[in-house]
Amino acid sequence: MSNLLYFIAIILLIGWVLGAFVFSLGYLIHILLVLAIIAILFRLIGGRGV
Repeated sequence: MSNLLYFIAIILLIGWVLGAFVFSLGYLIHILLVLAIIAILFRLIGGRGV
């Protein structure tokens, strides 16, 4: 489960970076960033490093 969260966090961060520099999606970029940070926090709280 934690590997899945890490994978989702990486995908969301890549999507955020692409959205910030390639597409001009506005608020969607910030939602992706927040979701990626939440996934990373869940992984850290679970006792495993990023």
